[in-house]
Amino acid sequence: MPVRHPGRWVAVAVIGVLVAMFVHLLVTNKAFNWAFMVDEMFRPPIMEGLRGTLALTVLAMVIGVSLGVVIAIMRLSENPILRGVSWAYTWFFRAVPRLVLAILFGNLGILWARIEFGLPFDRQLGALFGIDNFEARLFGFSALEILTGFVAGMLALGLSEAAYMAEIVRAGIQSVDEGQTEAAQALGLSRTQILRRIVLPQAMRVIIPPTGNETIAMLKDTSLVAFVPVSTELFFQLKAVGNRTFQVFPMYVAACLWYLLLTSVLLVGQYYLERHFSKGFGKSAQAKIRLRGIAAEAGGSASEAGR
Repeated sequence: MPVRHPGRWVAVAVIGVLVAMFVHLLVTNKAFNWAFMVDEMFRPPIMEGLRGTLALTVLAMVIGVSLGVVIAIMRLSENPILRGVSWAYTWFFRAVPRLVLAILFGNLGILWARIEFGLPFDRQLGALFGIDNFEARLFGFSALEILTGFVAGMLALGLSEAAYMAEIVRAGIQSVDEGQTEAAQALGLSRTQILRRIVLPQAMRVIIPPTGNETIAMLKDTSLVAFVPVSTELFFQLKAVGNRTFQVFPMYVAACLWYLLLTSVLLVGQYYLERHFSKGFGKSAQAKIRLRGIAAEAGGSASEAGR
């Protein structure tokens, strides 16, 4: 006799009723205003905001991943100063909310009227040697021209992401067996070669899944730069349309639909990346590796054993 599960059928019935109620709400409630929403969410300003959101996501993740790898290597260094600096960096940027960072970076122009490059402390050095108004600056820019809302938002998101990526990369590097490094050192490889050719390729299996999650989170966090403000951003444009037409709720629903679509595309890409870097770590692949080892010890054909 099959085991009966009446609780499951009750749960299915409850879920079915809730789904039917939700679909009825979507179809019958005029507050959604589907015709207006579909007509507005593909207009040129919205598409420009979509491009801005994608650009922010890509640039912030490039900064976060690149800087995160450097900070992770510093964190694993034997030099206590490098370890301390990397720890302080991750401590600060993981502690401060990204919305606060975005607004803070958007107001950095208050600190400097100009951003200039050259010899540090040039005026102080000139005064030390008795030279008045000594300047050794090669070039500079107006802070208002450089620290635009887009750049400020990109830096805030990218530098914050670097702190999280540093911990992800560090965990991935530490997941690789130390015997791999010792074997590479025995072959005469340098530390850079070991990291680039041995450790990081194996660590990618551990790094990719959380990095995909961070990319999706970054896509959603780009909506925070609307408070900088950044006008070339998806949520900013959708909110502007809602405020102008007094149809705020349909535009919020349109924002949900856009983020759902973009996140779904990223999930597909993450799936294929995970599958690519997980080659050789599945159950069947591990069984084939063990069979090849057994065949090699017995003097047989490794290729035949792997079939």
